[in-house]
Amino acid sequence: MSFRAQGRFVDPSETVPPEWTAPTPPHGIPVAPLRAAAAQPAPPATEPALPAPYLDPTTVALLGRPKQQPPNGWRRWVYLGTGTLVNVGEGPNELRRRTLTAQVDRPLRGCYRIALLSLKGGVGKTTVTATLGATFASIRGDRVIAVDANPDRGTLSQKVPLETPSTVRHLLRDAEGITSYSDVRRYTSQGPSRLEVLASESDPAVSEAYSSADYQRTLEVLERYYSLVLTDCGTGMLHSAMSAVLDKADVLIIVSSGAVDGARSASATLDWLDAHGYQDLVRNSIVVVNAVRGRRGRGGTRVDMEKVVDHFARRCRAVQTLPFDPHLEEGAEVDLERLRAETREALVELAATVAGGFPPAG
Repeated sequence: MSFRAQGRFVDPSETVPPEWTAPTPPHGIPVAPLRAAAAQPAPPATEPALPAPYLDPTTVALLGRPKQQPPNGWRRWVYLGTGTLVNVGEGPNELRRRTLTAQVDRPLRGCYRIALLSLKGGVGKTTVTATLGATFASIRGDRVIAVDANPDRGTLSQKVPLETPSTVRHLLRDAEGITSYSDVRRYTSQGPSRLEVLASESDPAVSEAYSSADYQRTLEVLERYYSLVLTDCGTGMLHSAMSAVLDKADVLIIVSSGAVDGARSASATLDWLDAHGYQDLVRNSIVVVNAVRGRRGRGGTRVDMEKVVDHFARRCRAVQTLPFDPHLEEGAEVDLERLRAETREALVELAATVAGGFPPAG
């Protein structure tokens, strides 16, 4: 008996659903929505689907940035008076300082060299070197050093606690054996801000022999271990090391007093630089005007600081005024904590201006 007779075989043509053999409607066969979506052509292989967005698993992304507590003023009183329930955040001054601090702390690759000079003594050049260096060192996490290149018994080493009698001459004598930061540290003194100072020779006869080659060799040693090198120059533009200082400097800071003679000397410094081929340094330079408390010119007339600032702003990249501060007038070791608030703010602004000239970190 065959499979068909036994019912064990079914002819496929006999089991075809009737809709399969029905005539096609004039407008086509209706397609279910899901089938219509499935019938759409797939996107080309050259346009891969983008992954779903996700949160960056960082502390700020997951927890949010906490609002800073007001450090002072009426905002602080509101914060404490409400039992820390009402926090209106920081004021514009605090936000500006935070912005300036971030600018000072910009990443820096290699070594950046800052030279501070003036043709006139007594304008606070060494003090500006120490306070600016201390500001950089207190904000940044890298190493900052100030070098005393004054041939006439410089006083930069008096701005920090003296930790060693060594000078730049001892560093040069032992330069071949210096292979690490700890080796250099034996020749420097460090202040509470972490600014290090490399002193000059106290004997003018010896320090006069500090030549351009000596300064270049000093930089070769320091550049390996420090991110910022500030050089406190003498008042003479023709002393032996000055040519190397100018050739190696990334930026010049010209220091002037708020008096007429100080401003004229600072302008003469720029004139000398222009006349000797340093026009690019002049255009990129920064002038610091040290204001003097209650000082008046002859006849009781006060120097017009706006005109002084305007004069230098036409020639240089920036002009920064530093207010009088009793702590700096002492002429002793510099402690940033003892400075007035407006002095600290001006120094941070000066440091941010200098940092604006840092080369790109990338």
